Amino acid sequence: MSSRSISYHRVGLRLRAADAKTNHSASNRAAAGYTLTHGGRQVRVGPFAFWLVLIAFAMMAVWTITTATYFAFREDVLTRLITRQAEMQFGYEDRIAEMRAQVDRISGRQLLDQEQYEEKLEQILRRQTALESRTNALNSLNDVTSSIKPPARAGTAGGLGVQLKPAAVNGKGALLLRRQNDVLDARKVIAKSGGMGAVMTQLQASLDQVEQRQAAALDWIEEHYVSRARRLRGVLAELGVDVGKSAEHAAGLGGPFVPPRAPRDANGFERQLYRIGVARIQIKGLTRTLQNVPVRKPLEGEVDLASSFGIRQDPFTGSPAMHTGLDIHGEPGDPVRASADGTITAAGWSGGYGRVVDIDHGNGLSTRYAHLSAIDVHVGQPVRTGQIVGKVGSTGRSTGPHLHYETRVRGEAVDPQKFLRAGARLEGQI
Repeated sequence: MSSRSISYHRVGLRLRAADAKTNHSASNRAAAGYTLTHGGRQVRVGPFAFWLVLIAFAMMAVWTITTATYFAFREDVLTRLITRQAEMQFGYEDRIAEMRAQVDRISGRQLLDQEQYEEKLEQILRRQTALESRTNALNSLNDVTSSIKPPARAGTAGGLGVQLKPAAVNGKGALLLRRQNDVLDARKVIAKSGGMGAVMTQLQASLDQVEQRQAAALDWIEEHYVSRARRLRGVLAELGVDVGKSAEHAAGLGGPFVPPRAPRDANGFERQLYRIGVARIQIKGLTRTLQNVPVRKPLEGEVDLASSFGIRQDPFTGSPAMHTGLDIHGEPGDPVRASADGTITAAGWSGGYGRVVDIDHGNGLSTRYAHLSAIDVHVGQPVRTGQIVGKVGSTGRSTGPHLHYETRVRGEAVDPQKFLRAGARLEGQI
């Protein structure tokens, strides 16, 4: 080996020795920790304590900054918090006020609706009372309304299926149920019908129907009376009977005469009822007059004429002769009845008439019943229409059993068929 290579070898050993010394000193420093120098004094601190102190200083710094920031901006934060709280409070108060106003509006609307319902119900009750009085007035016309089916009562709630009874509650009208068990049914019906408004509407419609039926019935009654009075008056005028002379004299009646007059401020129904009342009195007088007019048949059944009124061939001589009445076929002993009210003026034998009965009906009218086999009345006896006055026979100048029937006006014989035809037209009305 040369001297140069030996020298290089020594130098490398010295460098490795120096590096090893340096690494050893560094490891010793790391194991020894950190050295703090202040005022010429050195304090050695371990790694854990060093980092603990460093973290503590960092936390203190953060705390200090936060505290400083809080105190610096505290007034602004408090102001904002108070403002936000005040805004929330005002918002709540506004919302409460709005809800209270809404509740007041709803309550006011409900109160208004209730007043409207009560007002409508009062109107319904007034209409029901008026309709009931009208029904009573119509029922008083029992001679006509007996064939008319009465309308359904308005308290049936227009076919709602619940029987309602009107009554007064706290000075207001109300609908009260007849039974406590009907409350649920009524609520179901009200809910199903769409509320109280719909129920009121149906009640109004029901009352309208009743009123329409009453108006129609009243129109029919008035037309019936007017046409009947016209027919009776026409028949009496055709027969030449003076209806003004007929009057009823009943016991226990009297007083000054006061002409009829329509009531003041009367509605259409009352005026129509007034006209019907006048027509009824007229019909009563006409019917009473017809009771004394011989328009009924003297024999039961169909009138079977053997000989009519007027010129005919005499059955005994064969020559022309005036026949002053009607010869009506009949069986011996068949009852002969008075054709009108009156008084017996003759009852006995009268020449060719045989056994005869004469009846004075007043107003210049009289009837004669001849060829009787028997007489069942006496002179001066009052008789009613349809009363038996004798029996069919063949007495006097007769060729066989029959009834000779005459009608006379002021003593003059007229055709009895004129009266009998009038009676046929008035059948069912007298």
